[in-house]
Amino acid sequence: MFDTSTYKNRRKKLADLIPNCAMLISSYPVAMRNPDVGHKFRQESSIVYFTGFEEEETVFLYRPGRTPETVLFVRPKDPLHELWEGVRFGVEGAKNHFGMDACFSIHDLDKHLSELLSPVEKLYYKFDTNPKTDTSVLNAVESARRARGRTGLGVVPIFDPTEVIGELRLFKDREEIAALQRACDISAEAHVEAMKFAKPGVSEKQVEAVMQYIFKARGSDRVGYDPIVGSGKNATTLHYNENKDTCKDFDLLLIDAGTECKYYTADITRTFPVAGVFTSAQKDFYNAVLTAQMDVLDMCKPGVKFIDLQEKARKSLSEQISKLGLIKERPEKIYEDKLYQKYYPHNIGHWLGLDVHDVGAYFLGGDSRELEPGMVFTVEPGLYVPIDDQDAPEEFRGMGVRIEDNVLITATGNKILSSGVPKTVDEIEEVMKLPSKFADL
Repeated sequence: MFDTSTYKNRRKKLADLIPNCAMLISSYPVAMRNPDVGHKFRQESSIVYFTGFEEEETVFLYRPGRTPETVLFVRPKDPLHELWEGVRFGVEGAKNHFGMDACFSIHDLDKHLSELLSPVEKLYYKFDTNPKTDTSVLNAVESARRARGRTGLGVVPIFDPTEVIGELRLFKDREEIAALQRACDISAEAHVEAMKFAKPGVSEKQVEAVMQYIFKARGSDRVGYDPIVGSGKNATTLHYNENKDTCKDFDLLLIDAGTECKYYTADITRTFPVAGVFTSAQKDFYNAVLTAQMDVLDMCKPGVKFIDLQEKARKSLSEQISKLGLIKERPEKIYEDKLYQKYYPHNIGHWLGLDVHDVGAYFLGGDSRELEPGMVFTVEPGLYVPIDDQDAPEEFRGMGVRIEDNVLITATGNKILSSGVPKTVDEIEEVMKLPSKFADL
């Protein structure tokens, strides 16, 4: 994916954060679909981040300043398994291709791990990623404790690595930004095609299929998460992903979908009218959310605290909720009493990268962290009115709107990586007039 020097530089930065320590990262076990059929494997994101190695049944051990410093445990070469499942790098192949100091068979993890952990002061390891590796780590730590004997070093303490890894992955370099931009560009094309394709009578599943085709045709390996394609009242379910209903005239269609490029994912949401033209009520409701989003985007620059984006969204949406008559109170009261939570129950966004909800602390020392160049995150305000909400004006019942963009903080402000997807009412209606290449489906 990237040059080996990229991964080496990342490990060097990690070494500065964990002196005299070690970090061990395990791949997830293959999730089974049926007793003898597994789901397609995706490597654990931090193994990808530090090594670029993609095969299943992998453990990466990093011991900065020690020999060997970088160690991979991988599947050995096996002609029979490779006949059925594809070629493996194997022990020597992984060592040479990925620039590791040492490489062992994953079947020998228990044999080597105790000795490798014995000299370290701390171990960073996240439990519950892989139960089998958990057992190996606990056994190795106990063996290392016994091996230390009367040295006074005692047991090897284990710490969660999430915060340490998050501080590195939070700041994207040029290669990562390029991958994210490519993921956003492919996703944008798919969103635009979905707008052209959608019409009364097509199913949510068909709309999803059109997007999946674009993703694959443009070279993406996988989606970054299960797409949400919710028409009508389904748009009021935040993580609706059944995607099986039929789109109807006068429905709004909410699509939250993004694909991966080199493991980096986009996360884009747009909402538009199935009929191609917003009704008056839909336009008012949609523009309320768009106004809030633009208010937040205008703030996105270095030095602004992440929590301030959230509070701006809450204040802006409180004004819009009052203006729409969803809650018949002053905007100040809606905000101060948190009445907005009835229609805006989630946060303004999240970090974005190798994971759709990427790692990285939102608070440092108890205070909200400031935005800095290289950070990438989503801005995704929304309003959702249940169809049976008797307190809301009838014309808004069953409406759900979310507008989500992917934002890169630059030295002077921000760049919207997902700007290729139409967002204003006029832009959306113009795109929906255009013919779809999938019109005959």
